[in-house]
Amino acid sequence: MTICQGPIVQTAWVTVDGDSTERFLTDQVGAGAWTRIPDVHFSPETCTYRGEPADFVAHVSLTYLGDMQLEVIQPVRGDSIYTEFLATAGGGLHHICFETEDLAVAESEAAAQGIQVVQRGVMADGAMAFAYLDGSVSGVPYIELAQISPDMRSFYDYVKSQATR
Repeated sequence: MTICQGPIVQTAWVTVDGDSTERFLTDQVGAGAWTRIPDVHFSPETCTYRGEPADFVAHVSLTYLGDMQLEVIQPVRGDSIYTEFLATAGGGLHHICFETEDLAVAESEAAAQGIQVVQRGVMADGAMAFAYLDGSVSGVPYIELAQISPDMRSFYDYVKSQATR
């Protein structure tokens, strides 16, 4: 069975300089206005990295290019797939994201196919659950699967409205 069903809903970059990456994506790619969310805390109660509780912080910026959400992640502290990526690749295109209706089923299907979940978590008081799959054989470091609540969908609609003003 195919794990990633539906369209790609997000393309994301990880960088040491969020401002520069945002500027490049705006000036050269045509991205809309950015919504910044500084100091997003991923706690060990709700997030794991390589199977262990994770405690890290990142600045996150979101915008849209048409219907595609663009994300820029700048790690601030703690170990995560973001800091690992910076250490090995120096930054750049990090993941593509597919929305899923049932994250637990998608993770089970990935495991049955031998695809490793590298990082998983819940954020925004349960408004979104996510799992990053090892996507290295696909040519992109990670594939994110996200289960998004109506509240998170409303927030994304707001971000999109700001991007197109």
